[in-house]
Amino acid sequence: MDHLIFGGAGFIGTHLKMYIDSLQINGDTVYSYDICSHAGNESILTDVRNPIDLKISNSDAVIYNLAAIHTTPGHPDHSYFETNIYGAENICNFARDNHIQTIVFTSSIAPYGVSEDLKTEDSLPMPNTPYGISKLTAEYIHKIWQAEEPHIRRLIIVRPGVVFGKYENGNFTRLYHAIKSGFFFYPGRRDTIKASIYVKDVARILYKASKKESPGIILLNLTYYPAPTIEEICENIGDATGLSVPRFLIPARVLKHVAGTVYFGSTMFGKKINGIHPERVKKLMISTNISGLKLSQSEYRLQFTLKEAIADWFDDCEHKDLF
Repeated sequence: MDHLIFGGAGFIGTHLKMYIDSLQINGDTVYSYDICSHAGNESILTDVRNPIDLKISNSDAVIYNLAAIHTTPGHPDHSYFETNIYGAENICNFARDNHIQTIVFTSSIAPYGVSEDLKTEDSLPMPNTPYGISKLTAEYIHKIWQAEEPHIRRLIIVRPGVVFGKYENGNFTRLYHAIKSGFFFYPGRRDTIKASIYVKDVARILYKASKKESPGIILLNLTYYPAPTIEEICENIGDATGLSVPRFLIPARVLKHVAGTVYFGSTMFGKKINGIHPERVKKLMISTNISGLKLSQSEYRLQFTLKEAIADWFDDCEHKDLF
C-alpha cells in the first residue's frame, strides 16, 4: 500500500513517516509531499494551495492530509483559509482524479471554539478564530468527498489537542525551557485543562485507522482522558527530567496588563514578540477541555500515559534536553 503524506515534512508528518517505515511491512511505501523539505525527510515539493498535478499508479493508497497553517496567532487571517481550505479542496480533487478511496484528515480542536465546558465529538462546533473556521470548513470539504461514494470511501477525521514530542518546538518545549530556566509561573491559575497527546500515539493512530476503518466517516478527539491540567503537565515534566516543579502564580489581571504593555510597547520600536502576544497569554488561561473518552474506549486507545510519554521523549533526547 502507498501512504501519501501531505505536510510530510512537518512535525507530525515526520513522525508518521518514521513510524510506517519502522514497521517494515512488505508493500508499504511512504511518499512525503510538502511545500518545504529538510535533511532527514526529503519531500516532493508540493504546494496544496494549488491544484496537485501528480499522477500515481496505485489507487490502493491512503492520503494523510496534514498540510496546514496552524500557529495562532502568528499569521494573517487569509493564510489560514488559503492553505487549509484550498488544501482540502485540492487534496480531495487529487483523490478523485486518482481513484483513492481513503483519506485521513488531521483537523484540530479549534473548531470547538473557546469554552471551559467539556467538549465531545458530538458537541456543536463553534469556532471563533480564522484557524478554527478554516479547519471546520476543511472537515466539511472532506465529508463532501466521502459522500460522493459513501459505500466505498473512508474518511478518518482526528482532532488532536496539543501534540508534543521530539522536534515539536512548540508549547511543551517552551514550557520545559521556562521551567528549566526558573522563569515559569502559572498564568492566572493552576487548574487550566490542556488537551494533549504524544506524537508517537498520533502517528500510530493515523496509520492503524487507515488500515482498519470501514467505508464511512469516523471522528475522534485525540487527547488523554481525562485531559491533564497545566499543573499536572508541569509535575510530569519535572518527574521525567528531574527539574523542580514550579509553584509561583501570577494573577490573571496582572499578567494581561504586563503582556499588553510589553507587546504593544515593543511594536512601537519595530519589534514583534509573539511569545507574549496578549492573545497567546489569554489562551494560556483558558481550558481546552476536550474529552478523549471515545478514543480511550476504542481499539486505538493511547499506549503512553502523560508521564510515560514525557519520559520517552526525554529518552529520545538522550536525557540532555527536551527538543
